[in-house]
Amino acid sequence: MIGRLNHVAIAVPDLGAAAERYRSAFGATVTGPDALPEHGVTVMFIELPNTKIELLAPLGADSPIAAFLARNPAGGMHHVCYEVDDILAARDRLLATGARVLGTGEPKTGAHGRPVLFLHPKDFDGTLIELEEVA
Repeated sequence: MIGRLNHVAIAVPDLGAAAERYRSAFGATVTGPDALPEHGVTVMFIELPNTKIELLAPLGADSPIAAFLARNPAGGMHHVCYEVDDILAARDRLLATGARVLGTGEPKTGAHGRPVLFLHPKDFDGTLIELEEVA
C-alpha cells in the first residue's frame, strides 16, 4: 500500500528566509510560493533528486502551522508524506486497523493538485503522516 516518500515538510516562521537558506547554502532549486487556503498554508518546495522538502508557513491566524509555530517558534519538522496508488482504499485499510484520519476523512486537494489525507500522529509514533494519491 505505502509507496515512496514524496516529501518531508518543515514548518518555518519566515518562508522567504528559509527558501533563501536552501538556495544559498545548498544551491537548491526552490519552487513557489503557493498559497493553499484550504489547508491554511503557503508552501515552497525544495527539489531534490530523490524527493522534496516542503517549507510551510501559516496563511492566516487560524492556520494549523501558526499553532505549530506557537509551540515551536524556530520551526521544525511538521510531517512526512508518502505516496499511495488509491487514497480511498488506503484510508479504508487504515481505518480498519484503527488508525485515525484527521478532518472529515475525505481527501482534500494538496499542493500538487492531487488528493491528500492526514493521519493522526498518535497512531504513528508521534509523526503526522500525509498520504498523497499518485497516478
